[in-house]
Amino acid sequence: MIIKEKLGKIQKELKAPKNQYNSFGGYSYRSCEDIFEAVKPLLEKYKCILRLEDNLENIGERYYIKATAYLIDLESEEYIFNTAYAREEESKKGMDGSQITGASSSYARKYALNGLFLIDDVKDSDTTNIGSSEEKTTKLASAKQIDYINSLIDDGEIDEDAMLEYYKVKDITELTIEQASEVISKKGGK
Repeated sequence: MIIKEKLGKIQKELKAPKNQYNSFGGYSYRSCEDIFEAVKPLLEKYKCILRLEDNLENIGERYYIKATAYLIDLESEEYIFNTAYAREEESKKGMDGSQITGASSSYARKYALNGLFLIDDVKDSDTTNIGSSEEKTTKLASAKQIDYINSLIDDGEIDEDAMLEYYKVKDITELTIEQASEVISKKGGK
């Protein structure tokens, strides 16, 4: 079985439930560690290993953690990878510099794993159901999403005017979380 087939089987069989709860935000989520625990038996079953790598990248005037998740086939030594970025906050109350970097690393690693294993996190705290299934409140893009999209615009990877026209918004801050996730997944998950 080639690496792409193994990845397809792992993606199909992987169940990584949202076992964590954020009482402040009132939503369930999965952590990077939850994904690790769910994927370990499948890695053994399909004779693969998972390797994560972080790099610090300066984009414009900001630093980003670039996390890359590699799925490596132990039988052929072939690999497939996915990359995700997270920006370090300039400061975060109650956290020192190393904690801020660690939090950014965890965030970037989680989204690199999400992309590699086709785990959808769009409906975490991003979408809230109220009452019947027809009543839904759509939230606007998070500050992290906006900042990341702005970095893609600054790097020339996204045409801001075309994006605004496509989503029929006047400003990037009017994007919904789902729209911002779509923009990032198309341009940011290289």
